Amino acid sequence: QVQLVESGGGLVQAGESRRLSCKASGSIFGVHKMAWYRQGSGTERDLVASITTDGTTQYRDSVRGRFTITRDNIRNRVYLQMNNLKEADTGTYYCYANLQTYEGSRLSSQTDYWGRGTRITVSP
Repeated sequence: QVQLVESGGGLVQAGESRRLSCKASGSIFGVHKMAWYRQGSGTERDLVASITTDGTTQYRDSVRGRFTITRDNIRNRVYLQMNNLKEADTGTYYCYANLQTYEGSRLSSQTDYWGRGTRITVSP
């Protein structure tokens, strides 16, 4: 069974930095795209940043230049370095991974997995 576990959330002041971490564990063959999504109160879950296996990244406009997504392909981890945090960055951050698992002697199809989320609250 695959688990994605996030860490690093908490209360920060505007202008400060915080790093989120996410570890994928289980019977994993390979992790393809990894990403961070954010959901604020009463809003949809939106993509914050994504990264492919070869390191190609994508960011939403509001975080570009402030946030950096990286990954460790050996340890199946993804990180989100968040600098110069703003009140608008407040929300629950979810880790996402598209990956394949071992199923006996076979491999699963590529499947999406989500973590339970870690909350970031940015105070003025």
